Amino acid sequence: MDHIEGKKVALIGLSVEGVDAIPFLISLGCSVMCLDSREISEFEALQNTYKGKDVVFHCGPTYLERIHEADYVVRSPGVSLRIPELESFRSMPGKILTSATQLFFSYCKAPIIGVTGTKGKGTTCTLIYEMCKAEGKQVYLGGNVGTPLLSQVLSIPDDAVVVYELSSFQLEDMKMSPHIAVVLRITQDHLANFDPHASSFHATREEYVAAKSSIVRFQSDKDFAIVNATDETALSFAKLTVAQIKTFTRDHDKDADCFVKNQTVFFHEKDEYVEIVRKDTMKMLGVHNLDNIAAAALASRLVGVSIDNIKKVACTFPGLEHRLERTRTVGGVTYINDSFSTVPETTIAAIESFDAPLVLIVGGSEKMSDFSHMAEIITKNNVITVIAIGQMTEKIVNALKHAGYEKKIITGCKNMEEIVHEAHACAPRGSVVLMSPACASFGMFHNYKERGTLFKYAVSHI
Repeated sequence: MDHIEGKKVALIGLSVEGVDAIPFLISLGCSVMCLDSREISEFEALQNTYKGKDVVFHCGPTYLERIHEADYVVRSPGVSLRIPELESFRSMPGKILTSATQLFFSYCKAPIIGVTGTKGKGTTCTLIYEMCKAEGKQVYLGGNVGTPLLSQVLSIPDDAVVVYELSSFQLEDMKMSPHIAVVLRITQDHLANFDPHASSFHATREEYVAAKSSIVRFQSDKDFAIVNATDETALSFAKLTVAQIKTFTRDHDKDADCFVKNQTVFFHEKDEYVEIVRKDTMKMLGVHNLDNIAAAALASRLVGVSIDNIKKVACTFPGLEHRLERTRTVGGVTYINDSFSTVPETTIAAIESFDAPLVLIVGGSEKMSDFSHMAEIITKNNVITVIAIGQMTEKIVNALKHAGYEKKIITGCKNMEEIVHEAHACAPRGSVVLMSPACASFGMFHNYKERGTLFKYAVSHI
């Protein structure tokens, strides 16, 4: 339990989560130093909001020079633990480094369902949230999806349910685990950082996986860990916890608590197998979302959601924006916005979600990904044209050539209008234009949301 009340606190990083932490810290009588590498002019409105409060701002290149004056440092997820100023701070006697996520876990009285994995976290969290809502429960959705929750934590009742999406950067220095930990498929991500407003990255895949393992390491035997038993890395987390284990699998497994068979999710309870949803009866696209439904069903059942309400949400949930999002069908061509796909594994899942011929828009900025397997899948599947964009164009084109891809490759597009124009020009009736980039967005776009929004705007003007 953190005892931060009345302390002098340095809050590093004034993005959404950092800004949300300010009123919480003020409510505990803390003296707050707000630190950010961006120029002070960007925070004029925030300064005005806290004028007259015990809140000061230090911004720009020297934003960390007074960090040693604080008793506590609250780190935002985008701030690396390895920056010299933080390493020096941690070595000083009596100084405590924490995070907004750790503080939320410390002060939250309600049970927390935490979800991690490389992709699918936001969808799974929102499914659990909607299932709990359908049951009539008071439920909160936070972390990387929903809204930041630290400013609300003191008013969350202990009989509510909190669903919390947890990234590797939120988990890497955690000393607490959720009551119910959901571990989806884990591949690799965040092995490089090219976001000008962040410093976090993981040096190796092993470091990335170790960071995520905090979701189960501090559980008790009264807690639960729900793991994807089809994924070797996710399943290995079961050995790191004393919690009760629940499993979901891609294939029928008589011992699994939930499984997918013939593109149908089944729930296994009291020696009975109950059908939850079939791929052809759910609104979400993508067979991989059956795994997310299975994980969400298990978590929801553990907090008392009925099978009927689980079924209802599984069938009707439309999916999240920028995740295999149907944008428009025009001239017999369907346009799909999958901008949230920033690693090759999710692009592979997207490709395998369609039987129709595909015009694939792929590329962006560096994340230290290997595109060789993705290129093999593109070559073997129904991708009739690849439009390669951004800084990774050459790397992706080389991977495609090495895989023996002999169909059309388009390069050189400078903006989204040109990208969509090229896609429209080469997409025959009955095909799908799929933007599933497999890369970060930086360079051409500020973030994946802007990339997806500009794609939808360009498609709306075809």
